[in-house]
Amino acid sequence: MGGRTLIIDCATEACSVALFDGDDPTCSAMIAGDYTEPGRGHAERLVPMIAALPDRGRATRIMTNLGPGSFTGIRVGLAAARALGLAWGVPVGGYGCLDLVAAQARAIEGGGAIDVVMSGGHGEWFFQPFAADGTAIAPCVSLPPDAVLARTAASRVAGTQAAAVAAHNGAAALVIRPDARAFGLLDAALWRADTGPVYGRAPDARLPGSNGATEFPAAS
Repeated sequence: MGGRTLIIDCATEACSVALFDGDDPTCSAMIAGDYTEPGRGHAERLVPMIAALPDRGRATRIMTNLGPGSFTGIRVGLAAARALGLAWGVPVGGYGCLDLVAAQARAIEGGGAIDVVMSGGHGEWFFQPFAADGTAIAPCVSLPPDAVLARTAASRVAGTQAAAVAAHNGAAALVIRPDARAFGLLDAALWRADTGPVYGRAPDARLPGSNGATEFPAAS
Protein backbone atom coordinates (compact mmCIF):
# COMPACT_ATOMS: atom_id res chain seq x y z
CA MET A 1 0.00 0.00 0.00
CA GLY A 2 1.30 3.46 -0.91
CA GLY A 3 1.07 6.52 1.22
CA ARG A 4 -2.34 7.42 2.57
CA THR A 5 -3.65 10.05 4.98
CA LEU A 6 -6.50 9.46 7.41
CA ILE A 7 -8.44 12.53 8.54
CA ILE A 8 -10.48 12.49 11.75
CA ASP A 9 -12.83 15.34 12.64
CA CYS A 10 -15.22 15.24 15.61
CA ALA A 11 -14.51 18.56 17.36
CA THR A 12 -18.05 19.90 16.75
CA GLU A 13 -21.58 18.47 16.55
CA ALA A 14 -20.47 16.79 13.33
CA CYS A 15 -18.36 13.64 13.05
CA SER A 16 -16.48 12.88 9.86
CA VAL A 17 -13.61 10.81 8.50
CA ALA A 18 -11.78 10.68 5.19
CA LEU A 19 -9.02 8.64 3.59
CA PHE A 20 -6.82 10.35 1.01
CA ASP A 21 -4.46 8.71 -1.47
CA GLY A 22 -1.01 10.07 -0.69
CA ASP A 23 0.77 11.73 2.21
CA ASP A 24 -0.34 15.18 1.04
CA PRO A 25 -4.15 15.46 0.78
CA THR A 26 -3.84 18.90 -0.86
CA CYS A 27 -2.40 17.18 -3.93
CA SER A 28 -4.25 13.87 -3.93
CA ALA A 29 -7.70 12.40 -4.40
CA MET A 30 -10.01 11.28 -1.63
CA ILE A 31 -10.45 7.50 -1.60
CA ALA A 32 -13.49 7.47 0.69
CA GLY A 33 -15.13 9.51 3.42
CA ASP A 34 -18.16 9.78 5.67
CA TYR A 35 -19.95 12.63 7.45
CA THR A 36 -22.75 12.72 10.02
CA GLU A 37 -24.12 15.19 12.55
CA PRO A 38 -24.93 13.14 15.66
CA GLY A 39 -24.63 16.04 18.08
CA ARG A 40 -23.35 13.65 20.74
CA GLY A 41 -22.02 10.12 20.95
CA HIS A 42 -18.92 10.71 18.82
CA ALA A 43 -16.96 7.99 20.64
CA GLU A 44 -19.52 5.36 19.63
CA ARG A 45 -19.68 6.51 15.99
CA LEU A 46 -16.07 7.34 15.18
CA VAL A 47 -14.46 3.89 15.35
CA PRO A 48 -17.10 2.19 13.13
CA MET A 49 -16.78 5.05 10.63
CA ILE A 50 -13.02 4.54 10.43
CA ALA A 51 -13.41 0.76 10.22
CA ALA A 52 -15.80 1.17 7.28
CA LEU A 53 -13.12 2.91 5.20
CA PRO A 54 -11.03 0.86 2.74
CA ASP A 55 -8.40 -1.22 4.55
CA ARG A 56 -10.14 -0.16 7.78
CA GLY A 57 -8.68 3.32 7.36
CA ARG A 58 -5.06 2.15 7.44
CA ALA A 59 -2.81 5.08 6.57
CA THR A 60 0.76 6.32 6.70
CA ARG A 61 -0.26 9.66 8.27
CA ILE A 62 -3.15 10.70 10.54
CA MET A 63 -4.52 14.22 10.97
CA THR A 64 -7.18 15.26 13.46
CA ASN A 65 -9.13 18.42 14.33
CA LEU A 66 -7.46 19.97 17.39
CA GLY A 67 -10.19 22.54 18.05
CA PRO A 68 -11.42 24.82 19.33
CA GLY A 69 -14.75 23.10 19.75
CA SER A 70 -16.32 20.52 22.01
CA PHE A 71 -14.04 19.44 24.87
CA THR A 72 -15.32 15.87 24.57
CA GLY A 73 -15.20 15.74 20.77
CA ILE A 74 -11.64 17.05 20.62
CA ARG A 75 -10.49 14.46 23.16
CA VAL A 76 -12.28 11.64 21.32
CA GLY A 77 -10.62 12.55 18.03
CA LEU A 78 -7.20 12.93 19.60
CA ALA A 79 -7.45 9.65 21.50
CA ALA A 80 -8.41 7.76 18.35
CA ALA A 81 -5.68 9.39 16.26
CA ARG A 82 -2.98 8.77 18.84
CA ALA A 83 -4.05 5.17 19.42
CA LEU A 84 -4.06 4.38 15.70
CA GLY A 85 -0.79 6.22 15.19
CA LEU A 86 0.84 4.12 17.88
CA ALA A 87 -0.65 0.87 16.56
CA TRP A 88 0.35 1.57 12.96
CA GLY A 89 3.65 3.30 13.77
CA VAL A 90 2.75 6.42 11.78
CA PRO A 91 2.94 10.17 12.53
CA VAL A 92 -0.05 12.05 13.92
CA GLY A 93 -0.67 15.73 13.27
CA GLY A 94 -3.54 18.16 13.54
CA TYR A 95 -5.22 21.28 12.26
CA GLY A 96 -7.38 24.12 13.50
CA CYS A 97 -11.16 23.86 13.44
CA LEU A 98 -11.76 27.42 12.23
CA ASP A 99 -8.96 27.14 9.67
CA LEU A 100 -10.79 24.30 7.94
CA VAL A 101 -14.16 26.06 8.08
CA ALA A 102 -12.58 29.12 6.49
CA ALA A 103 -11.06 26.96 3.73
CA GLN A 104 -14.43 25.31 3.08
CA ALA A 105 -16.11 28.71 2.87
CA ARG A 106 -13.53 29.99 0.40
CA ALA A 107 -14.10 26.95 -1.79
CA ILE A 108 -17.83 27.69 -1.86
CA GLU A 109 -17.74 31.47 -2.28
CA GLY A 110 -14.32 32.14 -3.79
CA GLY A 111 -11.99 34.90 -2.60
CA GLY A 112 -12.74 37.68 -0.18
CA ALA A 113 -12.40 38.24 3.55
CA ILE A 114 -14.53 36.07 5.80
CA ASP A 115 -15.32 35.90 9.51
CA VAL A 116 -15.70 32.45 11.08
CA VAL A 117 -18.05 32.21 14.05
CA MET A 118 -18.66 28.88 15.77
CA SER A 119 -20.63 27.80 18.85
CA GLY A 120 -18.47 27.69 21.96
CA GLY A 121 -19.00 26.70 25.56
CA HIS A 122 -21.31 28.33 28.11
CA GLY A 123 -23.09 30.41 25.49
CA GLU A 124 -19.93 31.97 24.07
CA TRP A 125 -18.88 31.95 20.42
CA PHE A 126 -15.51 31.28 18.84
CA PHE A 127 -14.54 34.08 16.47
CA GLN A 128 -11.68 34.50 14.01
CA PRO A 129 -11.36 36.80 10.98
CA PHE A 130 -9.63 35.64 7.80
CA ALA A 131 -8.19 37.75 4.99
CA ALA A 132 -8.99 37.31 1.30
CA ASP A 133 -5.95 35.05 0.84
CA GLY A 134 -7.16 32.70 3.59
CA THR A 135 -4.68 33.74 6.28
CA ALA A 136 -5.94 34.51 9.78
CA ILE A 137 -6.00 38.22 10.59
CA ALA A 138 -6.12 37.66 14.35
CA PRO A 139 -6.06 34.74 16.80
CA CYS A 140 -9.23 32.84 17.60
CA VAL A 141 -11.06 34.13 20.66
CA SER A 142 -14.02 32.95 22.73
CA LEU A 143 -16.43 35.78 23.57
CA PRO A 144 -20.06 36.44 24.47
CA PRO A 145 -22.27 36.79 21.36
CA ASP A 146 -22.68 40.56 21.77
CA ALA A 147 -18.92 41.04 21.77
CA VAL A 148 -18.54 38.91 18.64
CA LEU A 149 -21.30 40.82 16.86
CA ALA A 150 -19.47 44.05 17.63
CA ARG A 151 -16.29 42.70 16.02
CA THR A 152 -17.61 41.11 12.83
CA ALA A 153 -16.86 43.28 9.83
CA ALA A 154 -16.52 40.98 6.80
CA SER A 155 -19.32 40.82 4.24
CA ARG A 156 -19.31 37.03 4.58
CA VAL A 157 -19.49 34.88 7.68
CA ALA A 158 -19.13 31.10 8.01
CA GLY A 159 -19.68 28.60 10.80
CA THR A 160 -22.43 27.31 13.03
CA GLN A 161 -23.40 30.83 14.17
CA ALA A 162 -23.21 32.40 10.71
CA ALA A 163 -26.98 32.88 10.44
CA ALA A 164 -27.13 34.70 13.77
CA VAL A 165 -24.35 37.07 12.71
CA ALA A 166 -25.95 37.64 9.30
CA ALA A 167 -29.26 38.52 10.93
CA HIS A 168 -27.41 41.23 12.86
CA ASN A 169 -25.22 42.80 10.18
CA GLY A 170 -26.61 41.58 6.85
CA ALA A 171 -23.53 39.54 5.91
CA ALA A 172 -23.81 36.57 3.58
CA ALA A 173 -24.07 33.45 5.76
CA LEU A 174 -22.54 30.01 5.19
CA VAL A 175 -23.76 27.70 7.95
CA ILE A 176 -21.13 24.96 7.80
CA ARG A 177 -19.18 22.68 10.13
CA PRO A 178 -15.69 21.26 9.58
CA ASP A 179 -15.73 18.21 7.31
CA ALA A 180 -12.83 15.75 7.08
CA ARG A 181 -13.68 15.17 3.42
CA ALA A 182 -12.76 18.81 2.70
CA PHE A 183 -9.31 18.56 4.29
CA GLY A 184 -7.62 18.78 0.89
CA LEU A 185 -8.71 22.43 0.76
CA LEU A 186 -6.56 23.33 3.76
CA ASP A 187 -3.15 24.86 3.02
CA ALA A 188 -0.38 22.54 4.21
CA ALA A 189 1.21 25.51 5.96
CA LEU A 190 -1.63 25.28 8.49
CA TRP A 191 -0.93 21.66 9.43
CA ARG A 192 0.35 21.25 12.99
CA ALA A 193 2.91 18.75 14.23
CA ASP A 194 2.03 19.55 17.84
CA THR A 195 -1.17 17.66 18.69
CA GLY A 196 -1.97 19.55 21.87
CA PRO A 197 -5.72 20.30 22.02
CA VAL A 198 -6.90 23.86 21.41
CA TYR A 199 -9.97 24.31 23.58
CA GLY A 200 -10.28 28.06 23.07
CA ARG A 201 -11.33 28.74 26.67
CA ALA A 202 -10.36 27.48 30.11
CA PRO A 203 -12.24 24.44 31.39
CA ASP A 204 -14.42 24.87 34.46
CA ALA A 205 -12.65 22.25 36.58
CA ARG A 206 -10.79 23.57 39.61
CA LEU A 207 -8.55 21.86 42.12
CA PRO A 208 -9.87 21.54 45.70
CA GLY A 209 -8.69 24.43 47.82
CA SER A 210 -7.93 26.64 44.83
CA ASN A 211 -10.19 29.42 46.14
CA GLY A 212 -11.93 29.67 42.80
CA ALA A 213 -8.78 30.30 40.81
CA THR A 214 -8.62 28.56 37.45
CA GLU A 215 -5.92 25.91 37.65
CA PHE A 216 -6.23 24.61 34.09
CA PRO A 217 -5.65 27.40 31.55
CA ALA A 218 -6.80 26.96 27.97
CA ALA A 219 -4.32 25.29 25.67
CA SER A 220 -2.70 27.54 23.10
